[in-house]
Amino acid sequence: MTAYPIRALVTGTLAVSVVLCAGATASAAPAVGTAIPALQQQTRTNLTQAMRGEAFANASYTLFAAQAQREGRPAVADLFRKTPAVELDEHFTQEAALSGLVSSNEANLTDAITGEGYESTTMYPTFAQQAKAAGDTAAADLFTEIAKDEAAHQAAYQAALTKLRTGKGAIPTPPAVNPVTVPAGQPKVTSAQTKANLDTAMHGEALAHAKYTLYAQHAQQSGNPALARLFTAVSDVELQEHYSGEAALAGTVGTTSQNLATAITGETYESQTMYPTFAQQAKAAGDTAAATLFQHNATDEAGHAQAFQTTRKGLS
Repeated sequence: MTAYPIRALVTGTLAVSVVLCAGATASAAPAVGTAIPALQQQTRTNLTQAMRGEAFANASYTLFAAQAQREGRPAVADLFRKTPAVELDEHFTQEAALSGLVSSNEANLTDAITGEGYESTTMYPTFAQQAKAAGDTAAADLFTEIAKDEAAHQAAYQAALTKLRTGKGAIPTPPAVNPVTVPAGQPKVTSAQTKANLDTAMHGEALAHAKYTLYAQHAQQSGNPALARLFTAVSDVELQEHYSGEAALAGTVGTTSQNLATAITGETYESQTMYPTFAQQAKAAGDTAAATLFQHNATDEAGHAQAFQTTRKGLS
Protein backbone atom coordinates (compact mmCIF):
# COMPACT_ATOMS: atom_id res chain seq x y z
CA MET A 1 0.00 0.00 0.00
CA THR A 2 1.11 3.56 -0.44
CA ALA A 3 1.45 6.36 2.06
CA TYR A 4 -1.56 7.69 3.93
CA PRO A 5 -3.08 9.96 1.24
CA ILE A 6 -3.65 6.93 -1.02
CA ARG A 7 -5.26 4.78 1.67
CA ALA A 8 -7.31 7.50 3.32
CA LEU A 9 -10.96 8.31 2.82
CA VAL A 10 -11.90 10.98 0.35
CA THR A 11 -14.44 12.87 2.40
CA GLY A 12 -17.83 13.66 1.00
CA THR A 13 -20.68 11.62 -0.40
CA LEU A 14 -20.20 7.88 -0.07
CA ALA A 15 -19.31 6.46 -3.45
CA VAL A 16 -20.18 2.86 -4.18
CA SER A 17 -20.01 0.93 -7.41
CA VAL A 18 -22.01 -1.56 -9.43
CA VAL A 19 -21.52 -4.49 -11.75
CA LEU A 20 -21.32 -4.13 -15.48
CA CYS A 21 -24.57 -4.42 -17.38
CA ALA A 22 -25.18 -7.79 -18.97
CA GLY A 23 -23.09 -8.18 -22.08
CA ALA A 24 -21.27 -4.89 -21.59
CA THR A 25 -17.53 -4.48 -21.60
CA ALA A 26 -15.20 -1.66 -20.75
CA SER A 27 -12.20 -2.01 -22.98
CA ALA A 28 -10.79 1.46 -22.52
CA ALA A 29 -8.26 0.48 -19.85
CA PRO A 30 -5.02 -1.26 -20.83
CA ALA A 31 -4.04 -4.55 -19.25
CA VAL A 32 -1.95 -4.49 -16.10
CA GLY A 33 1.72 -4.38 -16.96
CA THR A 34 1.33 -2.65 -20.34
CA ALA A 35 2.70 0.78 -21.16
CA ILE A 36 0.54 3.47 -19.52
CA PRO A 37 -0.18 6.66 -21.47
CA ALA A 38 0.62 9.95 -19.78
CA LEU A 39 -2.40 11.30 -17.89
CA GLN A 40 -3.18 14.78 -16.66
CA GLN A 41 -3.01 15.24 -12.88
CA GLN A 42 -6.76 15.79 -12.53
CA THR A 43 -7.44 12.52 -14.32
CA ARG A 44 -5.03 10.69 -12.05
CA THR A 45 -6.67 12.23 -8.99
CA ASN A 46 -10.09 11.17 -10.26
CA LEU A 47 -8.89 7.64 -10.95
CA THR A 48 -7.59 7.43 -7.39
CA GLN A 49 -10.91 8.59 -5.96
CA ALA A 50 -12.83 6.20 -8.19
CA MET A 51 -10.67 3.27 -7.09
CA ARG A 52 -11.24 4.16 -3.44
CA GLY A 53 -14.97 4.15 -4.02
CA GLU A 54 -14.91 0.85 -5.89
CA ALA A 55 -12.79 -0.79 -3.18
CA PHE A 56 -15.06 0.45 -0.40
CA ALA A 57 -18.16 -0.74 -2.25
CA ASN A 58 -16.55 -4.13 -2.75
CA ALA A 59 -16.02 -4.44 0.99
CA SER A 60 -19.40 -3.02 2.01
CA TYR A 61 -21.46 -5.16 -0.33
CA THR A 62 -19.72 -8.28 0.96
CA LEU A 63 -21.08 -7.49 4.43
CA PHE A 64 -24.51 -6.60 3.03
CA ALA A 65 -24.65 -9.99 1.31
CA ALA A 66 -23.99 -11.77 4.60
CA GLN A 67 -26.76 -9.78 6.30
CA ALA A 68 -29.26 -10.60 3.55
CA GLN A 69 -28.40 -14.27 3.93
CA ARG A 70 -28.99 -14.09 7.68
CA GLU A 71 -32.38 -12.54 7.02
CA GLY A 72 -33.33 -15.41 4.74
CA ARG A 73 -33.17 -13.37 1.54
CA PRO A 74 -30.94 -15.48 -0.71
CA ALA A 75 -31.78 -13.59 -3.91
CA VAL A 76 -30.71 -10.28 -2.39
CA ALA A 77 -27.65 -11.95 -0.90
CA ASP A 78 -26.75 -13.24 -4.35
CA LEU A 79 -27.09 -9.73 -5.81
CA PHE A 80 -24.82 -8.27 -3.15
CA ARG A 81 -22.43 -11.21 -3.44
CA LYS A 82 -21.94 -10.94 -7.19
CA THR A 83 -21.66 -7.16 -7.26
CA PRO A 84 -18.44 -6.73 -5.22
CA ALA A 85 -16.67 -9.42 -7.20
CA VAL A 86 -17.32 -7.58 -10.44
CA GLU A 87 -16.43 -4.23 -8.87
CA LEU A 88 -13.02 -5.58 -7.96
CA ASP A 89 -12.42 -7.64 -11.09
CA GLU A 90 -13.71 -5.08 -13.56
CA HIS A 91 -14.16 -1.49 -12.37
CA PHE A 92 -11.29 -1.33 -9.89
CA THR A 93 -8.99 -3.44 -12.06
CA GLN A 94 -9.64 -1.37 -15.19
CA GLU A 95 -9.07 1.88 -13.34
CA ALA A 96 -5.94 0.46 -11.74
CA ALA A 97 -4.60 -0.59 -15.13
CA LEU A 98 -5.24 2.84 -16.60
CA SER A 99 -3.49 4.54 -13.66
CA GLY A 100 -0.53 2.15 -13.66
CA LEU A 101 -1.17 1.05 -10.09
CA VAL A 102 0.49 -2.37 -10.43
CA SER A 103 4.19 -2.47 -11.20
CA SER A 104 7.00 -4.97 -10.60
CA ASN A 105 6.90 -7.27 -7.57
CA GLU A 106 9.69 -5.23 -6.03
CA ALA A 107 7.85 -1.94 -6.56
CA ASN A 108 4.59 -3.41 -5.28
CA LEU A 109 6.32 -4.63 -2.12
CA THR A 110 7.95 -1.25 -1.59
CA ASP A 111 4.55 0.40 -1.90
CA ALA A 112 3.05 -2.05 0.59
CA ILE A 113 5.89 -1.57 3.08
CA THR A 114 5.42 2.20 3.02
CA GLY A 115 1.70 1.98 3.70
CA GLU A 116 1.93 -0.66 6.40
CA GLY A 117 4.67 1.32 8.10
CA TYR A 118 2.60 4.48 8.15
CA GLU A 119 -0.42 2.72 9.56
CA SER A 120 1.50 0.82 12.23
CA THR A 121 3.57 3.73 13.51
CA THR A 122 1.38 6.77 12.90
CA MET A 123 -2.22 6.35 11.82
CA TYR A 124 -3.50 3.59 14.05
CA PRO A 125 -1.57 4.64 17.17
CA THR A 126 -2.99 8.15 16.75
CA PHE A 127 -6.51 6.79 16.27
CA ALA A 128 -6.08 4.60 19.36
CA GLN A 129 -4.99 7.54 21.50
CA GLN A 130 -7.90 9.66 20.31
CA ALA A 131 -10.41 6.88 20.89
CA LYS A 132 -9.08 6.23 24.39
CA ALA A 133 -9.30 9.93 25.25
CA ALA A 134 -12.89 10.00 24.00
CA GLY A 135 -13.86 6.97 26.10
CA ASP A 136 -14.32 4.68 23.09
CA THR A 137 -12.36 1.85 24.67
CA ALA A 138 -13.36 -0.88 22.22
CA ALA A 139 -12.22 1.24 19.29
CA ALA A 140 -8.96 2.10 21.04
CA ASP A 141 -8.28 -1.59 21.65
CA LEU A 142 -9.08 -2.48 18.04
CA PHE A 143 -6.89 0.27 16.61
CA THR A 144 -4.02 -0.86 18.84
CA GLU A 145 -4.44 -4.47 17.75
CA ILE A 146 -4.54 -3.55 14.07
CA ALA A 147 -1.41 -1.42 14.46
CA LYS A 148 0.42 -4.54 15.66
CA ASP A 149 -0.93 -6.54 12.72
CA GLU A 150 0.22 -3.89 10.26
CA ALA A 151 3.69 -3.91 11.80
CA ALA A 152 3.82 -7.67 11.27
CA HIS A 153 2.66 -7.22 7.67
CA GLN A 154 5.38 -4.64 7.11
CA ALA A 155 8.02 -7.03 8.45
CA ALA A 156 6.74 -9.86 6.26
CA TYR A 157 6.79 -7.68 3.17
CA GLN A 158 10.28 -6.44 4.04
CA ALA A 159 11.51 -10.03 4.31
CA ALA A 160 9.93 -10.82 0.96
CA LEU A 161 11.61 -7.79 -0.61
CA THR A 162 14.97 -8.86 0.79
CA LYS A 163 14.44 -12.29 -0.74
CA LEU A 164 13.71 -10.74 -4.14
CA ARG A 165 16.68 -8.40 -4.02
CA THR A 166 19.36 -10.62 -2.51
CA GLY A 167 18.10 -14.17 -2.72
CA LYS A 168 18.67 -14.48 1.02
CA GLY A 169 16.06 -15.66 3.49
CA ALA A 170 12.58 -16.72 2.45
CA ILE A 171 9.19 -15.26 1.73
CA PRO A 172 7.33 -15.56 5.05
CA THR A 173 4.46 -17.93 5.70
CA PRO A 174 1.18 -16.09 5.04
CA PRO A 175 -0.66 -14.91 8.17
CA ALA A 176 -3.76 -16.76 9.34
CA VAL A 177 -7.12 -15.09 8.78
CA ASN A 178 -9.71 -14.86 11.56
CA PRO A 179 -12.91 -13.52 9.94
CA VAL A 180 -15.11 -11.14 11.93
CA THR A 181 -18.89 -11.43 11.61
CA VAL A 182 -20.65 -8.07 11.29
CA PRO A 183 -24.34 -8.20 12.26
CA ALA A 184 -26.74 -5.33 11.74
CA GLY A 185 -26.50 -2.78 14.51
CA GLN A 186 -25.95 0.79 15.60
CA PRO A 187 -22.51 2.39 16.04
CA LYS A 188 -20.73 1.24 19.18
CA VAL A 189 -18.70 4.43 19.52
CA THR A 190 -19.85 7.86 20.64
CA SER A 191 -17.14 10.33 19.66
CA ALA A 192 -17.44 12.09 16.31
CA GLN A 193 -13.65 11.86 16.01
CA THR A 194 -13.70 8.10 16.55
CA LYS A 195 -16.46 7.70 13.96
CA ALA A 196 -14.44 9.73 11.45
CA ASN A 197 -11.32 7.69 12.20
CA LEU A 198 -13.22 4.44 11.73
CA ASP A 199 -14.44 5.69 8.37
CA THR A 200 -10.91 6.63 7.31
CA ALA A 201 -9.53 3.30 8.48
CA MET A 202 -12.25 1.29 6.74
CA HIS A 203 -11.60 3.01 3.43
CA GLY A 204 -7.89 2.33 3.85
CA GLU A 205 -8.41 -1.35 4.62
CA ALA A 206 -10.82 -1.77 1.71
CA LEU A 207 -8.33 -0.16 -0.67
CA ALA A 208 -5.47 -2.28 0.67
CA HIS A 209 -7.55 -5.42 0.11
CA ALA A 210 -8.21 -4.45 -3.49
CA LYS A 211 -4.62 -3.41 -4.19
CA TYR A 212 -3.09 -6.51 -2.65
CA THR A 213 -5.45 -8.67 -4.67
CA LEU A 214 -3.99 -7.20 -7.85
CA TYR A 215 -0.45 -7.44 -6.48
CA ALA A 216 -1.08 -11.12 -5.76
CA GLN A 217 -2.32 -11.71 -9.29
CA HIS A 218 0.79 -10.05 -10.70
CA ALA A 219 3.06 -12.10 -8.45
CA GLN A 220 1.36 -15.31 -9.58
CA GLN A 221 1.58 -14.35 -13.25
CA SER A 222 5.26 -13.46 -12.88
CA GLY A 223 6.08 -16.88 -11.46
CA ASN A 224 6.26 -16.13 -7.75
CA PRO A 225 3.44 -18.13 -6.11
CA ALA A 226 4.89 -17.74 -2.60
CA LEU A 227 4.67 -13.96 -2.87
CA ALA A 228 1.19 -14.28 -4.35
CA ARG A 229 0.09 -16.29 -1.33
CA LEU A 230 1.50 -13.66 1.03
CA PHE A 231 -0.28 -10.80 -0.74
CA THR A 232 -3.53 -12.78 -0.83
CA ALA A 233 -3.44 -13.67 2.85
CA VAL A 234 -2.71 -10.11 3.97
CA SER A 235 -5.46 -8.89 1.64
CA ASP A 236 -7.88 -11.26 3.35
CA VAL A 237 -6.82 -10.04 6.79
CA GLU A 238 -7.36 -6.44 5.73
CA LEU A 239 -10.91 -7.21 4.56
CA GLN A 240 -12.19 -9.99 6.79
CA GLU A 241 -10.58 -8.87 10.05
CA HIS A 242 -9.59 -5.21 10.00
CA TYR A 243 -12.34 -3.78 7.81
CA SER A 244 -14.98 -6.03 9.34
CA GLY A 245 -13.91 -5.30 12.90
CA GLU A 246 -14.09 -1.59 12.22
CA ALA A 247 -17.43 -1.95 10.42
CA ALA A 248 -18.91 -3.70 13.47
CA LEU A 249 -17.95 -0.74 15.67
CA ALA A 250 -19.08 1.81 13.08
CA GLY A 251 -22.53 0.27 12.62
CA THR A 252 -21.96 -0.08 8.88
CA VAL A 253 -24.47 -2.88 8.39
CA GLY A 254 -28.20 -2.28 8.77
CA THR A 255 -31.21 -4.30 7.77
CA THR A 256 -31.28 -5.46 4.16
CA SER A 257 -33.75 -2.71 3.31
CA GLN A 258 -31.42 -0.12 4.84
CA ASN A 259 -28.40 -1.63 3.08
CA LEU A 260 -30.19 -1.46 -0.26
CA ALA A 261 -31.03 2.19 0.41
CA THR A 262 -27.33 2.86 1.11
CA ALA A 263 -26.38 1.13 -2.12
CA ILE A 264 -28.95 3.09 -4.11
CA THR A 265 -27.63 6.38 -2.75
CA GLY A 266 -24.09 5.51 -3.73
CA GLU A 267 -24.96 4.14 -7.15
CA THR A 268 -27.03 7.21 -7.95
CA TYR A 269 -24.25 9.57 -6.87
CA GLU A 270 -21.71 7.79 -9.03
CA SER A 271 -23.95 7.53 -12.07
CA GLN A 272 -25.31 11.09 -12.00
CA THR A 273 -22.47 13.11 -10.48
CA MET A 274 -19.10 11.51 -9.89
CA TYR A 275 -18.41 9.54 -13.06
CA PRO A 276 -20.01 12.05 -15.48
CA THR A 277 -17.88 14.81 -13.92
CA PHE A 278 -14.76 12.67 -14.17
CA ALA A 279 -15.57 11.83 -17.80
CA GLN A 280 -16.02 15.49 -18.72
CA GLN A 281 -12.77 16.47 -17.04
CA ALA A 282 -10.84 13.63 -18.68
CA LYS A 283 -12.24 14.52 -22.10
CA ALA A 284 -11.31 18.17 -21.65
CA ALA A 285 -7.79 17.11 -20.63
CA GLY A 286 -7.42 14.91 -23.70
CA ASP A 287 -7.39 11.68 -21.68
CA THR A 288 -9.71 9.85 -24.04
CA ALA A 289 -9.33 6.35 -22.61
CA ALA A 290 -10.14 7.57 -19.12
CA ALA A 291 -13.12 9.56 -20.37
CA THR A 292 -14.47 6.48 -22.14
CA LEU A 293 -14.03 4.31 -19.05
CA PHE A 294 -15.63 6.86 -16.72
CA GLN A 295 -18.60 7.30 -19.03
CA HIS A 296 -19.04 3.55 -19.35
CA ASN A 297 -19.04 3.20 -15.57
CA ALA A 298 -21.57 6.02 -15.21
CA THR A 299 -23.97 4.22 -17.55
CA ASP A 300 -23.34 0.98 -15.75
CA GLU A 301 -24.01 2.49 -12.32
CA ALA A 302 -27.32 3.94 -13.46
CA GLY A 303 -28.59 0.53 -14.49
CA HIS A 304 -27.63 -1.04 -11.23
CA ALA A 305 -29.09 1.76 -9.14
CA GLN A 306 -32.37 0.85 -10.81
CA ALA A 307 -31.80 -2.83 -10.08
CA PHE A 308 -31.31 -2.11 -6.38
CA GLN A 309 -34.39 0.11 -6.43
CA THR A 310 -36.46 -2.69 -7.93
CA THR A 311 -35.09 -5.18 -5.42
CA ARG A 312 -35.89 -2.92 -2.46
CA LYS A 313 -39.45 -2.33 -3.66
CA GLY A 314 -39.93 -6.07 -3.94
CA LEU A 315 -38.99 -6.81 -0.32
CA SER A 316 -41.87 -8.28 1.66
